[in-house]
Amino acid sequence: MAEPDDIRARILTAVAADSSEMLDFIRELVKVPTENPPGRQYRACVDLLAGKLAEIGLEPEILEVPEAGLLGGEAARRYCLSAAYGAGRRTLYFHGHYDVVPAADPAQFAPVLQDGCLFGRGSSDMKSGLAAMIYAVKALRDSGVDLQGRIGLLMVPDEETGGALGSGYLSQEGLLGQDGLGMLMPEPTSGVVWNASRGALSMRVTVKGKPAHVGLHYQGVNAFEQMLVAANALLELKAEIEFRQTGYRIEPEAARRSILMLGGQGGGGTNFNLVPGEYTFTIDRRINPEEDLAVEKERLFALLDQLRGQGLELEVEMLQEAPASGSPSGHPVARALAESVQAVTGQAPAFELCPGLLEIRFYAGRGIPAYAYGPGLLEVSHGPQEFVRLADVASCTAIYALTVARLLT
Repeated sequence: MAEPDDIRARILTAVAADSSEMLDFIRELVKVPTENPPGRQYRACVDLLAGKLAEIGLEPEILEVPEAGLLGGEAARRYCLSAAYGAGRRTLYFHGHYDVVPAADPAQFAPVLQDGCLFGRGSSDMKSGLAAMIYAVKALRDSGVDLQGRIGLLMVPDEETGGALGSGYLSQEGLLGQDGLGMLMPEPTSGVVWNASRGALSMRVTVKGKPAHVGLHYQGVNAFEQMLVAANALLELKAEIEFRQTGYRIEPEAARRSILMLGGQGGGGTNFNLVPGEYTFTIDRRINPEEDLAVEKERLFALLDQLRGQGLELEVEMLQEAPASGSPSGHPVARALAESVQAVTGQAPAFELCPGLLEIRFYAGRGIPAYAYGPGLLEVSHGPQEFVRLADVASCTAIYALTVARLLT
């Protein structure tokens, strides 16, 4: 599977020649505040990405998600962007998202270059990764590499809020992964390859009571106390769930456990001297790849039904539902990626389970091996000092191009 030395050398030379241009492009991407929620300036970012794709000789296609338009207003509109390079049916997909989590300070959208690092919201997660995807294609073109297949590029919105109006829509419409031999995603993986991700069952539970003045408390039903009954029952389930461990590699050892987290959000009542008539709390169930989403959902809802049978009045709002996924570390796509990482960085990457939810699930669920590897650092993504090392962006760009060369030449 190894590529000839001359191809590797030509790709590395092409990436180095584009380093200044790529930095300017990442800066321009970071300046567009694609905050999600609510989904700001999506079209401006898509137009910027599409312009760069056209500039390197591709034919970008912009698809507006029709369901998003029903939400009303320009800010609600969602757009997916696609392009292809090469010929033939066999397709290796590069798939990334252009939305970012909200910034704590608007200054994060004024990118700053310091000590070889670019600071700004989205620099790590994942606008530098989008640039690496695009410039990997340019490096292959400029290097004269003749592909026996295609690269498919997809850039989507709304990953930070579950992906329903981005990757979810494309998957539902059968527009995701046609003829796919594999998928690479530039998530900020801190140097490892994520070949698996947890699933999620996230919900908001509202416990109903009856308000009454504290002096007439006997006329009310205290929703907070009812919530404690529910929480204690869920804590018993939590203890059993967290005894399970995944077989996928993840560090530290405590991270191997399956997850049930209570109270990420919560609250209720209107005043200190009024019996609370309503109390809410969240349940976030994160499922290891060895667990079945339907089974775990049924078990959780059975417990809530049991609590209702004990007299608790509960309402449940689903916030997120997604399966876990995993792709083998020995698959040819995985080997090509790992060999390319070693060829560029000098060190073979570890394969690990992502601690959160990943959009690799949309491809893995269709039987397409999917892997995340990107230039950013997970530990700084979403934070007030988010940054990416420019050397890592260049390395990742070369790695993507070399991986394509190993698989499609």
